[in-house]
Amino acid sequence: MTSSNTLAGDAGSITRVAGIEVGHFTETRRPTGCTVIITREGAVAGVDVRGAAPGTRETDLLHPSNLVDQVHAIMLAGGSAWGLDAATGAVRWLEERGIGFDVAVGRLPIVPAAVLFDLLVGDMRVRPDAAAGYAACEAASTADPAEGNVGAGTGAALGKIFGIQRAMKGGIGTASVTVDGVTVGALIACNALGDVIDPDTAQVIAGARTDDGLRLRDTRRALLRGDPPQPLLAGTNTTIGVVATDAVITKVQAHRLAVAAHDGLARSINPVHTMSDGDTLFSLGTGRSGKSLGMMVLATMAAEATAIATARAARAAQAITTAEGLYLPAAADLR
Repeated sequence: MTSSNTLAGDAGSITRVAGIEVGHFTETRRPTGCTVIITREGAVAGVDVRGAAPGTRETDLLHPSNLVDQVHAIMLAGGSAWGLDAATGAVRWLEERGIGFDVAVGRLPIVPAAVLFDLLVGDMRVRPDAAAGYAACEAASTADPAEGNVGAGTGAALGKIFGIQRAMKGGIGTASVTVDGVTVGALIACNALGDVIDPDTAQVIAGARTDDGLRLRDTRRALLRGDPPQPLLAGTNTTIGVVATDAVITKVQAHRLAVAAHDGLARSINPVHTMSDGDTLFSLGTGRSGKSLGMMVLATMAAEATAIATARAARAAQAITTAEGLYLPAAADLR
């Protein structure tokens, strides 16, 4: 595993976890899209919602005390609440292949989902739908997923606390960590209100820019010295993602893994889990390694993979200018 302060080298990916496939659908009419994480054989799953403005589907069934013990895919999408429809396309794709929860008269695919708000980037009337979710499934494979302006990260933006005009381009990133034959991987679509921070150096990678637009403002320090944030529309941000492992874990442990993964977000985004974010992380356990390292090590790996994947989401992003004239530079443009 390489350090998170570069895109060079091999940081791994969530598909290094046995039993995981990833597919992107990237919309061409405006910057938006969706990303599906498929586990054809089913996986134990959990979720932890930390942001105060989430957009989710089928998260209640993941509570450790509830019946369903496995899911078959997770859908991440842009388009805010409209993007939840992408999960319907994944359900159809999985059903056509006989994948799902046995309900005696057929198989019901379980596909929880989370969305991020990218409606300020381009024409908001264009958003991921069921056809987009189906197309993401068609594109799914075990290859390392593309990063940056693809899938659910296509319309993502970072550092909007002083206004979208001072924000930067966000995106999607992935990474994995392997210890003693067990792998934990993360896939993160970063559309945060706050700045993205290098988890190793604590330096700002991307986020709010200064008034001249040429430098990083450093949101944490700006807020602490009294710079007033712009009035915020609730729910116009959000970081969503999945952490997966091939370790053998229970549903209770899957929940704790999702909780621990948020520690990785806290290391790589500041401020994080705000009233205007809907930060949601899912966890998956395929059990394909046939063993577990114990929750202390798995939780540490989950936080590490999440932190690196989040930093990569910012570093892999590319600048865009929308038809409406909104310019979002990338991290590479401000170096």
